[in-house]
Order: sequence, then structure tokens, then C-alpha cells
Amino acid sequence: KTSDKGFHGAPDDEEPYFTKPAINYNRPRSNTVSEGTSILTNTTDTKTPTVFRWEGGGKDVCLSGSFSNWETIPMVRSHGDFVTIIDLPEGEHQYRYFVDGEWKNDPQNKIVENESTGKGEKNNMITVKKSDFEVFQALAKDQESAKDDSQKEFSQEIPVYKPWEKNSGPPILPPHLLQVILNKDTPLSCEPTLLPEPNHVMLNHLYALSIKDGVMVLSATHRYRKKYVTTLLYKPI
Repeated sequence: KTSDKGFHGAPDDEEPYFTKPAINYNRPRSNTVSEGTSILTNTTDTKTPTVFRWEGGGKDVCLSGSFSNWETIPMVRSHGDFVTIIDLPEGEHQYRYFVDGEWKNDPQNKIVENESTGKGEKNNMITVKKSDFEVFQALAKDQESAKDDSQKEFSQEIPVYKPWEKNSGPPILPPHLLQVILNKDTPLSCEPTLLPEPNHVMLNHLYALSIKDGVMVLSATHRYRKKYVTTLLYKPI
């Protein structure tokens, strides 16, 4: 969404953008492959997003080509270069750049002579092929397969691992949880009913002792303000 209030300064105080006035060109938005997006197979209606990049420097750069009836399209500065994306149909397209008031060609791309004018003008040429659509078709197929293979409901069944898959076991107990205060001997100088102050990482954990003589022992330590309370539960099995 654009706004007429997004420009800084008064239009009367600014100089012309170029010596040749740029004509607004409403570029259609590029197609985005998402869930539910269908890829058209008709090449007459299908267009593919094509990136144009100018790396020759300059302050103000526009793109002009046969796809826009040679109307200038402003380019956006990106990391020192100028970039724009145009949706082009299949076929050959000629273009050139308008850099700081001068027409220029990109020497890194194919350059051809514009025979329509007969003035010896040279333009860059780009060829959009049908194979350019394969990446979008592949992405659409991946979206469909991922949607079909996704788990649709939860269950209590343990998944069966393939022979080549690693069967991951439970995580290893962190070493700082091995220092359980109930496993330590109480010094003779301490009150037998009082335990040493536990570490904060030991709080709110459930500890279980190995079952002996048909009894299971559970314990947990909680803190209330500056006091610690350790509760033991003896349960016959």
C-alpha cells in the first residue's frame, strides 16, 4: 500500500529525477509459491520473475525495455548495486539502463543491435525459457507431497524406526542433578532432621530411589522464600 504523504520535501524544491522524465510503470507483483498456489502451464499467460541488476555504479538508475514499451522503471539500490524484478513471459526481451541521464548497456550480458530504429543503438538481450518455470513447479510439488505426508493426528503408538535410522534413547541426565542431598551423609555436627542447603538447580525435580524390599521412595525439594522443604514419599509396591 502506498501513500501520497510518503515523500520528503516539497515537490517544487526538488530537481527533476532525470533529464528524461520517468513514466510510472505499474509492475505486476511476482508470483509466490505457497500452499494452494497452482502453476499455470499455458506459456502465453505464465510469467516468471526476472532479476535485473546494475553493477556499474551511479546515483539514479532506471531500467527500460521492450517489455515496458521502453518506459523507464526506477531501480532500487541494494548494497551498492541497483536491482529490480520484472515478471516476463517466455521469449526474447531487449533492455538497457538509464544511468544518471545517460543510456548504458551491461557489458556482462548479451548485447545486440536494435534493428527497429536503424540508428545503431545497442541493447542488452535476455531470453526467458520454459525451463525457467521448472523451479516453481518443483516447489509446488514439494508443497503437495509435504502436505500429504504430514501427520494428521496424534497417537500413543511408538514409531517404528528403519534399520538405517538411529534409535535415539532418553537424554543423559545433566551432571549437576547427580548431587542429590539425600544421597549424601549428614555430618555429625549437623542436626539429623536438617539437610544442607540445596543448589537451586535441584529444586522442583522428582527423584526416585531404586526399589528395595518392595518399597519405592520418591522425593522433591521446594523453596518458599528463604526456606527449603524436602518431602519424602514411601510407597509400597
